[in-house]
Amino acid sequence: MRKYLIGLLLASAFSFGCQHSQEENKGIMPEPSTSPSKTQLAQMERKYGMFIHFGVNTFHDMEWTDGSKEASSYNPSNIDAEQWIRTAKEAGMKYVILITKHHEGFCLWDSELTTYDVASSPNSTNVVEEVAKACKKYDIGLGLYYSLWDRKVNSNVEAPDQDSTYNEYMLHQIQELIDITEKHTSIVEFWFDGGWVKENSRWPIKALYQAIKQREPDCQIGVNWSIGLPNDPDHHPVKPEEQKEGFPIRYFPSDFRLGDPYLPAEDDPKIFTYDGQSYYMPWESTVCMSQRWFYNTQDTVWKSLDELEKLYRKATANDNILILNCPPNREGRLREKDVEILKSLKERLSI
Repeated sequence: MRKYLIGLLLASAFSFGCQHSQEENKGIMPEPSTSPSKTQLAQMERKYGMFIHFGVNTFHDMEWTDGSKEASSYNPSNIDAEQWIRTAKEAGMKYVILITKHHEGFCLWDSELTTYDVASSPNSTNVVEEVAKACKKYDIGLGLYYSLWDRKVNSNVEAPDQDSTYNEYMLHQIQELIDITEKHTSIVEFWFDGGWVKENSRWPIKALYQAIKQREPDCQIGVNWSIGLPNDPDHHPVKPEEQKEGFPIRYFPSDFRLGDPYLPAEDDPKIFTYDGQSYYMPWESTVCMSQRWFYNTQDTVWKSLDELEKLYRKATANDNILILNCPPNREGRLREKDVEILKSLKERLSI
């Protein structure tokens, strides 16, 4: 509790400075365009990456937990981040996306704002930093996933009066993540999730976007379930095959579209709108190699090489991107089956 209260004071102080920073950086916004920007082109050239789901859920055979699982239950015997990143490199992938905080709120770094993190567990390794170091060593791009929805700290999503404090919490944690990683490498992508539990206007998307771009200007930023419907920008979900050119951007500003685990439509549209302006937005597919996002002792069925090849061809057509999920196990290592399949898939794809 003491750590949390100290964190809130720090977040309040940060918020005051952040307001001034945002005033000074009103121009940090995507430019209206019907063609990809330089940083979007770089993202599209990366094309293929690895999703790394790891955290407290890994130890409970559950995809989503609610913040009630003790931090002490997170107990990996090892954190072999080098194996994760080396595998991605050897598989022909260009970047990884690490889950830093999922919906339950458990943080894979020592956050000043909460005790629900690795520092309160039997293995206090700063996973975010270890992955950043390995990305630097193996010349792999670093992407970070962060859940907007936090069932530990902001469980009462029906209470708008709590939004301000929690928004400060998120903004401060984003700065913590950049502080950790910038010592080792740049961040190529921020992947936000869980926005559907509140109206989109209640999330500080612009503040998050500008806070990241101020320090990582080339970072691409996306929010899961990115697109709404005409006359209903908050509609959920709008699947990729339902999306049409000119549909409204649900979470603005953002640089690319998400909607896991769906693949893009054939010849999918790229031009979407906000406030009467048009913006180019590629699609990033995130798909499990087996059946679960987090390691699960019951997860024993993998997609075949034929199926994975078809997924790759469809997901990366039309300048889009594929991210394959490979969850580390309770020993902090990727499963041998994942490693084996990824190497075979590289040969099949000739990448």
